Amino acid sequence: MTSELSPTARALRALEILQARPGTTADQLAERLGVTERAARRYVGILREAGIPVESARGPHGGYRLRRGTRLPPIVFTPGEALGLVMAVLDGQPEATEADDPVGAALGKVIQALPENVGRQAAALREHATAASDRSSARPDPAITGALVAAVAARRRVLISYRSERGNAWEAEVDPWAVVVRHGRWYLLCHSHPADAIRTYRVDRVRSVAQTTHEFEPPGDLDPVAALEENLGTGWEFPTRVVFGVPPAEVAPWIQPRWDGFTPPATAAYSSAAPAIPRCTRKSG
Repeated sequence: MTSELSPTARALRALEILQARPGTTADQLAERLGVTERAARRYVGILREAGIPVESARGPHGGYRLRRGTRLPPIVFTPGEALGLVMAVLDGQPEATEADDPVGAALGKVIQALPENVGRQAAALREHATAASDRSSARPDPAITGALVAAVAARRRVLISYRSERGNAWEAEVDPWAVVVRHGRWYLLCHSHPADAIRTYRVDRVRSVAQTTHEFEPPGDLDPVAALEENLGTGWEFPTRVVFGVPPAEVAPWIQPRWDGFTPPATAAYSSAAPAIPRCTRKSG
């Protein structure tokens, strides 16, 4: 942040930061603006004087944030930002090229609201680009996904109904720790109370979500992506042993964390240079 910026410019920059990072503290805001903490508080005051409702809260989850429902001036994208947004949407959901697709309809509204010079490029990209569908991906219900994310944010236990790939259905009370996207699929990482264990569920197979009045605290050192990878291999039905016909060193780089173990053969039928054996399982649902 250069020293030539006016107080108004810095206040607008502060607004942009609070939009992107709700819960920003005064010292974090000062660091991003390149000013003192006292000056950062002054720019927040300028925003409030302009009628923008900036709320503040104390504590570990405190900081500055805009009040929910705050109406702000139209968002302005650079050409690079607009094209990057369209590319990301088409990469994640190829059907967004169609106007009757919900995401496609939303993308059309965003493009229509862009300035002409930027919107023209974004519209051309959407019209002429072609994206191939990922057969392994799955599109969960946005309402179900939103309900799970809301429960994660509120740290509220939920009652979910679930249907497995085989058609088995059940209900479970879970503490929703995180919603994680992995290779085109959405997963709920949670603590299942019936199983008293960590579980991962495909969000596209969740049929309903209901928040309860019970609150929970996720593990303080939780790494959602790492925990998901580790626990994708738990709770499976059939133990399986796979023998690879190549030396262990060639197989090891391809072994996923979710596979339960990777060891050389222990029987006399194989030499020390025999295939590596990962032990994994086949999931029931």
